[in-house]
Amino acid sequence: MSDHTSETPRQEDAPERSEPSGRAGTPEPTALPKAQLPEPRGAAPEPPKVPAHAQPGGQQRSPNPGQPGKPQASALSRLRPARPATIQSTTLYSVLATAIMSALLLGDGLGLNLLIVAVPAALAAFFAARVAGRRLRPWTAVWAVGGLALLAVPALRDAGWPTFLAIVSAVALGSLALHGSRSWLGVFLGSLGLFSSIADGLAWGGRGVRERMAGSRGRLGVVFRTTAVAVVLLIVFGALFASADAAFADVLGNLIPDVSVGGSPWRLFLFGVGLIGALAAAYTAAAPVRWDGIAVRPGKARGRLEWALPLIVLNLLFAVFIAIQLTVLLGGYDKVMAETDLSYSQYARQGFWQLLWATLLTLLVIALALRWSPRGRGSDRTLVRSVLGVLCLLTLIVVASALRRMDLYVDAYGLTRLRISVAAVELWLGVVLVLIMAAGVFGARMLPRAVAASAAVAVVAFGLISPDGLIAEQNVQRYRNDHSIDIDYLRGLSADAVPALDTLPEPLRSCALMDIERSLRDSGDPWYATSWGEARARDILRKRSSTDLAQACDASRTSGGGSDRGGDGDDPYDPYDPY
Repeated sequence: MSDHTSETPRQEDAPERSEPSGRAGTPEPTALPKAQLPEPRGAAPEPPKVPAHAQPGGQQRSPNPGQPGKPQASALSRLRPARPATIQSTTLYSVLATAIMSALLLGDGLGLNLLIVAVPAALAAFFAARVAGRRLRPWTAVWAVGGLALLAVPALRDAGWPTFLAIVSAVALGSLALHGSRSWLGVFLGSLGLFSSIADGLAWGGRGVRERMAGSRGRLGVVFRTTAVAVVLLIVFGALFASADAAFADVLGNLIPDVSVGGSPWRLFLFGVGLIGALAAAYTAAAPVRWDGIAVRPGKARGRLEWALPLIVLNLLFAVFIAIQLTVLLGGYDKVMAETDLSYSQYARQGFWQLLWATLLTLLVIALALRWSPRGRGSDRTLVRSVLGVLCLLTLIVVASALRRMDLYVDAYGLTRLRISVAAVELWLGVVLVLIMAAGVFGARMLPRAVAASAAVAVVAFGLISPDGLIAEQNVQRYRNDHSIDIDYLRGLSADAVPALDTLPEPLRSCALMDIERSLRDSGDPWYATSWGEARARDILRKRSSTDLAQACDASRTSGGGSDRGGDGDDPYDPYDPY
């Protein structure tokens, strides 16, 4: 946490002013040079002045804050510690390795290569933090391990949407690991704070390279010559061995990235991204911004009646709603038709989104209530815990009701990407409510980090369960139960759905797998850019060619056996339309 605060200018920094005489008309004494003024008897000698640029932190403070034309310390400079030491060689080598691997491996797609590239970037941050004297703390290890676990999702799953979510979450957790924030605002800004170190990281790395080049020109020449000779030997003898043995040539071709001249601009861009990202991570590890230093003033405490009465009324409204919903929550389709005039799909679809918004708004109400809650006495804390605890408990039942409605709708019309996504979000909101209730009992000190950790666990779990595979399994099971399936939707899934779709009978199997097989056949990604789900799908689809699949599907459509859409014809529900 930063120690820089706004201070009153010191006396020696203040501008000299001529003091008015004590009486009008009295001649002022002749001013003597400062060096000739006699010092008071027994006074300590005046300490030497320190220039502003040499003060700790390297920031020049204005003696008149707010005066135009005077330099002032920015909010970021007050939160960031002093400039870190010169970048070390181990950090520079790790940054360079990250940039080279990014250019060579990331240009062919995403898979295991993300984990490979993340290793030298993590080492660069580790070396920089060790030089700066930072110690590994438990929560730092949690964020770091969580970020690496998130990068395992692209290595295992072929679907692009959970992969994108996992990559974004991994960057956020890596930034949290480097900053070490713990407050609500600190956790939020710390997850984005890596981007604030981009410019400083580039300047830091540039200074380190210039210093080394100024005093190590001879050694750099030796390194360059040695590297050039090694590369030439590898190319010459590698080409000879590849031409001598086809198996060795095949292994060598799979291991070495395919670097073409046409893809040079794209790979140069990836080199820059890897270089900038690794330098920003290393600089953040050496000089993290103390986002927890941004203080948020607590809201004005309200009286007990003023604070509690609106929340008690809200609790009563929740209780009445839940009492009416219990029969529907525990009943089924017949109960829905008997109690309402809506169709099954309209009832389920109408209620889920309203209940999802009710959950989100309840979390906002809880946050505002905590800000303005009465405090100071033990009875006040008991009142806050009781009222908000009941609200959280009732909201949990609302979450269960929303999930039940989605379950009923999925049973009738199948699972889609949107339906599984919003159901996962609703389930995570229920976990957040449980964490809030636990904080009311055990204390809220760890609540911000616990909520962030639960979000990371939810993203990892969402990717590892293979959403596309789960969608395919549920729709295939529905077909076995009532012979209703939407092949046109299932054929747009990723390779993760192939194992489940492969169990369909012909010609549905061929129609569902035809597009997936074509995309896999045309991709030709190397091993480091191929996920485990894609590799497993290739093994399954190797049994039949794309021509056989297309012929079987075309014959089915010609004979009138096209895809069978699930649901009733009056249902206008679009899988990608939230309403």
